[in-house]
Amino acid sequence: MDQNQIAKQMMEFNKTAFDNTFGVMVALQDQAEKLVSNVLEKTPMFPEEGKKVINEWVNTYKKGRENFKATADESYKKVADFLSNMQEGKVGKK
Repeated sequence: MDQNQIAKQMMEFNKTAFDNTFGVMVALQDQAEKLVSNVLEKTPMFPEEGKKVINEWVNTYKKGRENFKATADESYKKVADFLSNMQEGKVGKK
């Protein structure tokens, strides 16, 4: 088997593992968010400013999570394009 093909399969396996792990992390974070929201709703003594801070924190980590995923996807795409170009002989020849 060609070395480029092996590298491409390894990269695809790595991306699949990353996507699956990321999906589990998202599910855990979403569950934690629901739990915190329920606790905040049922705790009348919790100050409104504290609820606002927690909601901002939740929105910030969601945005960071989305940015991280987009960056990782873009990086995987660049590697896949590079490996495809290597396989076609477009890289490394002058």
